[in-house]
Amino acid sequence: MSKVIIITGASSGFGKMTAERLASHGHIVYGICRREMQHPKINYIQCDVRDPETIALRMKEIHDREGRIDVLINNAGMGIGGALEMATDEEIDTQMNVNFRGCVNMCQKVLPYMREQRHGKIINLSSIGGIMGLPYQGFYSASKFAIEGFTEALSAEVKGFGIKVSMVEPGDFATNFTASRQNSQTTMDDPDYGPIFKRSLGLIEKEENGGLTPDVLARKIEKIVDARNPHLRYVVANFEQWLSVVLKRIIPGNWFVDILVDYYKTKPAKK
Repeated sequence: MSKVIIITGASSGFGKMTAERLASHGHIVYGICRREMQHPKINYIQCDVRDPETIALRMKEIHDREGRIDVLINNAGMGIGGALEMATDEEIDTQMNVNFRGCVNMCQKVLPYMREQRHGKIINLSSIGGIMGLPYQGFYSASKFAIEGFTEALSAEVKGFGIKVSMVEPGDFATNFTASRQNSQTTMDDPDYGPIFKRSLGLIEKEENGGLTPDVLARKIEKIVDARNPHLRYVVANFEQWLSVVLKRIIPGNWFVDILVDYYKTKPAKK
């Protein structure tokens, strides 16, 4: 059965691939993105997820036109790399407002329609970085940790209204996310952090560029859209990253931090 689906961040990467896949399989897809886009099968809507007033207007327009909203996929996101100590207020606000507040804004404006119709499905894109704090991507991880807690609480609050909530936790994927990452020049220039950050960033980018292709995630999201009783969490990653998630759950915290230090080579050279 055709569903009315809204997906944010639909201009590239996961969002574009997922929107195209869902539309090609007969769903009515509305793609939310900041720039003007056109596609024969996707209804693109220009909107910033950080703008709750505009979101409210656009969601009402969709509901008025279609009579329902069946699925919301919160995919919009971005990354800022750098040392936590060096992050500016603007960088922190941008990271949290796009990744976390954007997700919250969309949920708050769609949920009234889903509650009224007593059914709906919300799929929030988290990350493996929302399960473990990734060095030099700390505020990205913080935004995804926030989505984890928000999604779990939301699931408990709206389940009684027939609304099913899930989150997807991707590992490394080969998308334009790597090229779009904003990296802190202050961190780059710092005599202590700079060399470590550049070395860690090289490892991060290598893993991302050699990661899974976006269609893997698009297929998984489609299965969640079609599932009668979806799970709360879905890890979508290669075996090594999946294993790291398992280890995070079972070994002492200090041991896991030591693994992160060793893997990302964050230990400074001796002076």
